Amino acid sequence: MTTAAVQPRRPAKPRPSLVVPIGIVAFLAITWASLSEQFGIAFDLGKILEDITAGGEILISDRDSAAQYGLLVPNWAFLPQTVEPMIETFQMAVLAATIGCAVALPVAFVVSRVTTPNSPTFVLGRSVLSVVRAIPDILYALMFVASVSIGPLAGIAALVLFNIGVVAKLLSETVDGVDQGPIEAARAGGSNRPQTVRWAVLPQVLPNYVAYALYTFELNIRAATVIGIVGAGGIGYLLRGQYQFFNWSNVSVIIIVLFVCVFFIEMISIWLRRRLV
Repeated sequence: MTTAAVQPRRPAKPRPSLVVPIGIVAFLAITWASLSEQFGIAFDLGKILEDITAGGEILISDRDSAAQYGLLVPNWAFLPQTVEPMIETFQMAVLAATIGCAVALPVAFVVSRVTTPNSPTFVLGRSVLSVVRAIPDILYALMFVASVSIGPLAGIAALVLFNIGVVAKLLSETVDGVDQGPIEAARAGGSNRPQTVRWAVLPQVLPNYVAYALYTFELNIRAATVIGIVGAGGIGYLLRGQYQFFNWSNVSVIIIVLFVCVFFIEMISIWLRRRLV
């Protein structure tokens, strides 16, 4: 006598989650509050459309002649004056990346759960790194300009702190994900903590570290321009001067020079990073 095969029971259909609908409603509510006049920035699309052509005079002609003053008509005679500030910006980026990345390497091992000496050191290191990363680079530039006066030294100091925050954060997360096998083998062989970091951890993260350093140098060119506007030297300081005197044709040349330099540096940096990681 045969018995009929017992059919497996279908699992119960899970109840629909309310997380997504609630999240969408919360997002829409926050967006509406941010755009409203009572709680937010009083976003007015009609006003934007009304004033959208207000910058036309800057693009075409600032005073009398479009051939001389417009942003769309660069004054190429001003080009030689951008060479020295651009070289200074490049030097600032190189020095800041070198110093910042060198300091960030040991800091990353301190703030990683895999290589930190102890819990208090980890908490203290993470707290300090969070503060360093929370302060914008332009605020660092303002602080150093007030401390050491206008010039590239203030810009280098600001970029160094900016680089430490970026590289230490990225590298510490890379260290957290390393293969534990070499670490366990080093500890089993009697290696102390510095030796374990040197021979079991550093070789695993070194390609990423070099890639982060190149990425940071690429960021420094753009960041140096921004902090230069507040007096930290480089091409940004030149841009500030031309902007203040409404020399839009000269500003146009500076923008073009920046675009070309950043584009080529970014292409070279991407090419190198692809071969390292």
